[in-house]
Amino acid sequence: MPVITVTQINKYIASILKNDRNIQGIMVRGEISDYVRHFRSGHVYFTLKDSESAVKAVMFASTASRLRFEPEDGMAVIVSGSIGVYERDGAYQLYVNDIIPEGAGKAGAALEQLKKKLQKEGIFDTAHKRPIPPMPKKIGAVTSLSGAAVRDIINVLSRRYPIGELYAVNAQVQGEGASESVCKGILKAEAAGCDVIIVGRGGGSSEDLSAFNTEKVAYAIYNCKVPVISAVGHETDFTVADLAADLRAPTPSAAAELSAPDITLLYEKISILDKRAEKAALAILDRCTERFIAMNAKLAVQSPENRLKLTGERLTALDRRRETAFLRYMDRLERQLAEKAARLDSLSPLKVLSRGYSLVYKDNKLLNSSEKLKKGDRITVNFGNGGAEAEITEKW
Repeated sequence: MPVITVTQINKYIASILKNDRNIQGIMVRGEISDYVRHFRSGHVYFTLKDSESAVKAVMFASTASRLRFEPEDGMAVIVSGSIGVYERDGAYQLYVNDIIPEGAGKAGAALEQLKKKLQKEGIFDTAHKRPIPPMPKKIGAVTSLSGAAVRDIINVLSRRYPIGELYAVNAQVQGEGASESVCKGILKAEAAGCDVIIVGRGGGSSEDLSAFNTEKVAYAIYNCKVPVISAVGHETDFTVADLAADLRAPTPSAAAELSAPDITLLYEKISILDKRAEKAALAILDRCTERFIAMNAKLAVQSPENRLKLTGERLTALDRRRETAFLRYMDRLERQLAEKAARLDSLSPLKVLSRGYSLVYKDNKLLNSSEKLKKGDRITVNFGNGGAEAEITEKW
């Protein structure tokens, strides 16, 4: 018996397994464990096991890059591939071409995986949601220009918001290359200066809506510098585009209504604001008028002309007071003079003479006693009316 090497044994076994059609292109059910994606090569390594056995599995980077979801430990899957030998270690393993989650459709599982990934990266966070401008000047619509969605948007906006400009960008909304077309449409609408962008299409099956369930579209919406309204025509399920958008609308028509206000309501609001402005202006005018009157009165009080007038009035008043005081003073003097004259008159010798008395003079001296007279003296007698010369013939 010839002696052979280990390498020869491994190559021989590998050739046998490679030529065995029973283990080529097989599908194997199992549970994933020890899942690892090599950070440099991109190859995926894991163990596929059931309740009794396990087998090593590898999925090369070129194949793993086409997976629509990220496998996880504990996930029940069905893998397709072939059994082969890793000749260096002499270990057989399953070379995987595809992985399908068991119990769920491939697309559904991939979508859930994508949603979890984007959620973890913050693409769906409400903190990043931007408000829709209340009165956009330019509204973008990224959709198929041959579909019903764009007609619905045009009809709604022409009726509700004819003062706005609609910038429609034609985009492929289903089929191969649809997600790239939608992303380019978003960039084009953004570059055109739109204030808000509607992205979507009419209703359809899950396959028809697949373009809006891609990572590319999610990031295009997230990175857009203006608010985005998703308008994928379905009610029950939320697409990735719905979750990434700043606002979700169930239909393109609803998106058009959410993108702009109703002009009728704007007119009503303008009317209300006009009345409020008029009322406020009148109130301001009234306050300004009152203030002007007060300031004008204050200015009039402080003006030289008014001060001169007030000074003149004050001088006139003082002159009147002076005249009144002088007249009162003169009246008082006259009364006093009259009183004193009356008193003097009452004490006047002439007054006494008028009552029958007389004055006797000797040598121009008034006599008040007969003792100063002797017989033969000449005296002068003054009466109340006239006088006389007399000679003393006798005294007592």
